[in-house]
Amino acid sequence: MVKYGLDYTRCRWILPLLLGIGVIFGIIALAGRGWLESQTLPYVHQASLWESCKRPERGGEWTCESLMGYAWGRAAAATYLVGFILLVICFALAIIAFAIDTLRFNFIRGIGGLLFVAAVFSVMGLVIYPVKFSTEIEMTGINMFSWAYGFGWTTAIMEICLGFFFCCLPNYEDQILGNVKPTYFYSSP
Repeated sequence: MVKYGLDYTRCRWILPLLLGIGVIFGIIALAGRGWLESQTLPYVHQASLWESCKRPERGGEWTCESLMGYAWGRAAAATYLVGFILLVICFALAIIAFAIDTLRFNFIRGIGGLLFVAAVFSVMGLVIYPVKFSTEIEMTGINMFSWAYGFGWTTAIMEICLGFFFCCLPNYEDQILGNVKPTYFYSSP
């Protein structure tokens, strides 16, 4: 942002915009039914963060079982949900921080720290789910962790990366606000 001369006022909304995209990906992961799906015929298994659904090999109706009956199901859902709520709080704080004309850079570093905490909770939920699901739920055929699970990991990776950006941004406060005179390495003869 600083090196190529991009104006601070034009670029100040990039980080809150990326947080908003992370929130959308988190909503998709929470609501999606594609955490686990059958990969090959017969397509008999489909699961979300909240329930596991099966159907007979010859077709028929899906029967769903809630994963909230398992302690690990509640733990995976709770930890991922706490991470998501922290992400939403960070998004709201970033909107507030970047809307104020005099940007408070210590406030931004706090948002970065909160994003790291959100990432820890999200990763805990994303690790608990496949480990316990594959050991405690009977699966038929070849199954894969699918698109909604991938959106969950994308959200967690965005939390980590944006945490670094929010924590490192105050180190360049003077350059961002235009308080430093540019240095030119070329001098004319």
